[in-house]
Amino acid sequence: MPLKLPDKLPAIELLKKENIFVMDTTRATGQDIRPLRIAILNLMPLKITTETDFVRILSNTPLQVELELMKLRSHTSKNTPVEHMMAFYRDFELMRKEKYDGLIVTGAPLEQMDFEQVNYWDELTQVFDWAYHNVQSTCYICWAAQAALYHFHGVPKYPTEKKVFGVFEHRVLQPQLPIFRGFDDIFYAPHSRHSEVRREDIEQHPELTIVSESKDAGVHIVMARDGRDFFITGHSEYAPLTLDGEYWRDVNKGLTIDIPKNYYPGDDPKQAPIVRWRSAANLLFSNWLNYYVYQTTPYDINQID
Repeated sequence: MPLKLPDKLPAIELLKKENIFVMDTTRATGQDIRPLRIAILNLMPLKITTETDFVRILSNTPLQVELELMKLRSHTSKNTPVEHMMAFYRDFELMRKEKYDGLIVTGAPLEQMDFEQVNYWDELTQVFDWAYHNVQSTCYICWAAQAALYHFHGVPKYPTEKKVFGVFEHRVLQPQLPIFRGFDDIFYAPHSRHSEVRREDIEQHPELTIVSESKDAGVHIVMARDGRDFFITGHSEYAPLTLDGEYWRDVNKGLTIDIPKNYYPGDDPKQAPIVRWRSAANLLFSNWLNYYVYQTTPYDINQID
């Protein structure tokens, strides 16, 4: 089954060109199925790009998913048209009395700031606390993973000497977990960040389990509450050219930036990048939707607690 999306969301036409099947609200209402309610709190600057990335990755499942886009009142996007935000996003305050089968909180380019310095930190932590009781399973991505680990468990983040930038090899540490069904022992995932969380801090919290890591990129996926919380430090949802766009953006600004590792053939930025992470990314999110959302969420969504 495809994703159920708001009518006229730009991602629909973009993904149809990629031969990915998505369904708008008008067509989906004709099916007698309770779709999974998945919310995305999109903190990335380029909202439409991030929407499209997640719609693409969530569409690879037989489950029908009703996607809702969340925004914070305390933060105004500077890079997305106001008309788009008004048409497709709802304020958290209007959603907090509802329950959701799943929630994804995206990353944000804020790794070099203290959490409390972020102007929407108070409202963001309200979302975290709401999700703890009103969402069956939540995926926190990149900076959001660091923020949620800090908020719930006091795990600090540290600046990295250089930007962790590229596509890195990862190991599965808990192969028996459903989140890794179908995974190879070694898989790839993109990273793009200036900070990290460290194994030694996480290991001080028995309620946290590191389930995936990378020799070069460090801790990758941390699980809590038997899969009701996943903290993912990478960007498996990235499209093939996302790292390319980030690299040339910084080059054109005159910033010092290394070529993303394991990305361009021969480390030549003029070459088309090699996509190594697509299959693992699809497995990661389809396993999350199936085993940690669909298989565990109550049919009566109001029973989630």
